[in-house]
Amino acid sequence: MTAERTYPAGVTCWIDTEQPDVDAARHFYASLFGWSFSDAVPADVPGTYLIASLGGADVAAIGPPQGDAPVEWNTYIAVDDADAAAAAVRAAGGGITIEPVEAGPGGRLAACVDPRGARFRLWQPRRRLGAQLTNAPGSWNFSDLHTADAAAAAEFYGPLFNWEFDDIGFATMIRRPGYDDHLAATVDPGIRERQDDISAPPGFADAIGWLAPLANGHEDWHVTFTVASRDESAATAEKPGAVVISSDDTDWTRTANRRSSST
Repeated sequence: MTAERTYPAGVTCWIDTEQPDVDAARHFYASLFGWSFSDAVPADVPGTYLIASLGGADVAAIGPPQGDAPVEWNTYIAVDDADAAAAAVRAAGGGITIEPVEAGPGGRLAACVDPRGARFRLWQPRRRLGAQLTNAPGSWNFSDLHTADAAAAAEFYGPLFNWEFDDIGFATMIRRPGYDDHLAATVDPGIRERQDDISAPPGFADAIGWLAPLANGHEDWHVTFTVASRDESAATAEKPGAVVISSDDTDWTRTANRRSSST
């Protein structure tokens, strides 16, 4: 097994959020998820980019606003070549809101928008490989595409990132074929057996996200975090002013969506 988690091209690999008040966001998420922070930007360089960690493992980041992008969580998709991937996004009908640019020694990024308005980012990793802890309480669980046109989403994203879209009845799963082989060979050698034990849907070991109906009136990539207790975490989020706008119970999960004026 590898010491660090890696992500093959076409797999969602990192999340961050750009906040008008970085310090307020840091305090909010430290209280909510128990995150600790370190600044990836050297002290002698202007700017800040706070890497959030749990138990020493990178889980997310918080930075200041870039341009006029809305305050939201950004989902990054791993690519081998950010410049080539950005060109492919544009050729497929998407847009580029931040042209490919060096992000220090960590890697190279580009910010994109799909033809229906959902924003996402590309990440060509170098030193910073992506989230090192996922699916544990306080860490990233999934990024789901909220869209009103599943067929259009599949037509755009499928060829770009080698994704397949499986309608499994209650939802549409986004898969990157071969991801299960990568996980089994690196950080999760028992993934197939474990999912067989819980009767997970076929292909779930390849899953990198889900398609979901619109939740807030516009297309977006929606980030979900794992927590030990949905209700306790929602109550913690409400204390500094966040508002729980919806909740749902299924056979697999208990979820809550929250909104805050600053985070």
